[in-house]
Amino acid sequence: MPDSASFSFEDAHRRPAGVDDATVAALGRVSEAWEYTARARGHLYAFHQLTGSADRILRDAVDMLRAAGHPDAADVLATEIAGRNVIPGHWTFQIVEAYDHTYYQPFADAEQRLRDDLVGGRRHLYEAEMKQRLRTRGHPDHTWD
Repeated sequence: MPDSASFSFEDAHRRPAGVDDATVAALGRVSEAWEYTARARGHLYAFHQLTGSADRILRDAVDMLRAAGHPDAADVLATEIAGRNVIPGHWTFQIVEAYDHTYYQPFADAEQRLRDDLVGGRRHLYEAEMKQRLRTRGHPDHTWD
């Protein structure tokens, strides 16, 4: 991105010459799919952190059960649940890494390559043009920047 003194949001979102409506619409759908993919990745990280937190809390509970004189109950949780794979052979970090390697990063690379090849790397052209169509000109809350 250029330095802030020379950067213009309007220029950064202006359709390059020769790019047709169908291309902008198609890239808008690619962008929408990419945004859902980014959200899905965020949910995977939430799943990873929530599961990890649950496991740490469970380990505290195991210690508390032992301290309360319930070693057999503690052993059940310690051996059957704590540290368990969430799917066969995998902890949550492995699921996140596999998603990143197998789907997220290839999609990120393809989306960037398409934008570079078709519209000079510009992002959100479809949305920027929608904003221009839908805003009320002259209204202080409908300005471009």
